Amino acid sequence: ANGRTILSAGFTLGLLILPLIIINAQEAIRAVPTSLRQASLALGATQWQTTWHHVLPAALPGILTGAILAVSRALGETAPLVIIGASTFIVVDPSGPFSKFTTLPIQIYQWTARPQAEFRNIAAAAIIVLLVMLLALNATAVYLRNKYSTKM
Repeated sequence: ANGRTILSAGFTLGLLILPLIIINAQEAIRAVPTSLRQASLALGATQWQTTWHHVLPAALPGILTGAILAVSRALGETAPLVIIGASTFIVVDPSGPFSKFTTLPIQIYQWTARPQAEFRNIAAAAIIVLLVMLLALNATAVYLRNKYSTKM
């Protein structure tokens, strides 16, 4: 299949969002107050214990929010997948990670370009599904950030 598989698409999107997740995690860890680290170390905790038991739990809301927002960004990305060979139209469901694939935005475009009214209805439903998924991911990010954030 010349690398045009669901697995290669997953790796491509993973590499696309990896820098975003790393930068968000670094910023979340840097945002933890130095006084929290110093207090833990002053009570006799090791550097590892301080990081594991105090810094990472305090940074968790920012890390989770950044990761979820990166995934929601990857959900709408089409250009990198077109470059690695996403099919423009498939008529069978993928049967495994090495099957051919397409992206929802490409599929929506193909459905709207067809003259039959049924394809326009399917495209409208797919747009709603894509929007609901994006809104759900963003709402989850906001909920988790608010739930796990503590006032320091």
